[in-house]
Amino acid sequence: MSGAAGTQSVDRAAQLLAALLESEGPLTLRDLAETADLPKSTASRILSALERHGLVHQAGQRGELEPGPAILRFAHRGGVERNLLELAQPALEALSDASGETINIAVPTPYGVEHLAQVDARHFLGAGHWVGRRVEFHCTANGKVFLAWGAAELPAGALRKRTPNTITDRAELARALEAIRRDGVATAVDELEVGLAAVATPVFGPAGHVIAALSVSGPTQRLQVDEVSGVLVGQARELSERLGHVTEGERAA
Repeated sequence: MSGAAGTQSVDRAAQLLAALLESEGPLTLRDLAETADLPKSTASRILSALERHGLVHQAGQRGELEPGPAILRFAHRGGVERNLLELAQPALEALSDASGETINIAVPTPYGVEHLAQVDARHFLGAGHWVGRRVEFHCTANGKVFLAWGAAELPAGALRKRTPNTITDRAELARALEAIRRDGVATAVDELEVGLAAVATPVFGPAGHVIAALSVSGPTQRLQVDEVSGVLVGQARELSERLGHVTEGERAA
């Protein structure tokens, strides 16, 4: 690619991305192409490249586009992250009090689940320190939440089998994600690591899309998934409402 052509491509990509960032809501491919005065085929090619790098995300089933997880992750480094973590603190503490286990809030990135904050378990035998660590989507409770609600996508190629319980068949995983959307919670028992169990549920932002996941984790033999699921869902709902989400119809996101 020549220097002039490369610069033109960068300019077009920047124009499309700026249009998404300045919009009050998701935009269609047609909207973006018209805004940038580009053929739909050209806009589609550029947006596909941006999507591969996590800069653009398809919202819902109608093909509308919005800023992707890489953009949100950058925003999280500043005011959005501080706002999210500040508003999440009561939920983290309430879950810690109710369960005594390790509590995390995490966000999706193009490279896996990233944990932003944690309240440690009250027990000597806990679930480790997760803040700053990235883990895969398909074998973690937080990751399954992001996959189920379309906040993340599986990477191409074979899925890594971390333990004998890890689901690596994509058809089987798709069925599991459908059940997660129906039930509102995701579990991962001995999937990331034998002896480790977790349950997670989505946190919705003002636009109705999943922006984070709230989870409880602990040793498989001790964590009572059914007992903590109710309080987990309730705290996530309250956090979503503090973030500006209208609870009614949340699973349509």
